[in-house]
Amino acid sequence: MRTWIKRLHRVEDALLVLLLTAMIVLAGTQILLRNFFDSGIVWIDPLLRVLVLWLGLLGAMVATRNNKHISIDLLSRFLKRDIYCLVQSVVAQISAWTCLVIAWYGLNWIRLDYEDGVTSFAGIPAWMLEIIIPVAFASVGLRYLLKSGFWTRQYIRHLRLEKRTAE
Repeated sequence: MRTWIKRLHRVEDALLVLLLTAMIVLAGTQILLRNFFDSGIVWIDPLLRVLVLWLGLLGAMVATRNNKHISIDLLSRFLKRDIYCLVQSVVAQISAWTCLVIAWYGLNWIRLDYEDGVTSFAGIPAWMLEIIIPVAFASVGLRYLLKSGFWTRQYIRHLRLEKRTAE
């Protein structure tokens, strides 16, 4: 199981590097073409917008994996350890279910675009460009569910430890 998770992490990291490199090369090419040749490639600008979406959502997946997402950690200074663990578990649950709901509706959106044959630039089916939305939000949601389980176990462990020390 661990090897599959490591492989998934490598794929996510490789996709981030690939997308960022592609964005830099494409944007640089477009700038050079516009400034020096008074021309450009028509499909680069919409492709760059799609790549920004993909890069941002893949970045969110990796940030959640590494616990580097944006958080406001004001409560940790004022709460007891056991209450802090409980609050973290609840916050992770809310985050998880919010992301999973977005993933669900994103999947429905993809299904509708697929059924209606919606196309984007260059005749590319829109669902192929949008598929990152349910995938990324489902991944982030599942990772938050795992984090919630971790914080719940920490809370229970802390309660047991307090019970032992009180006896």
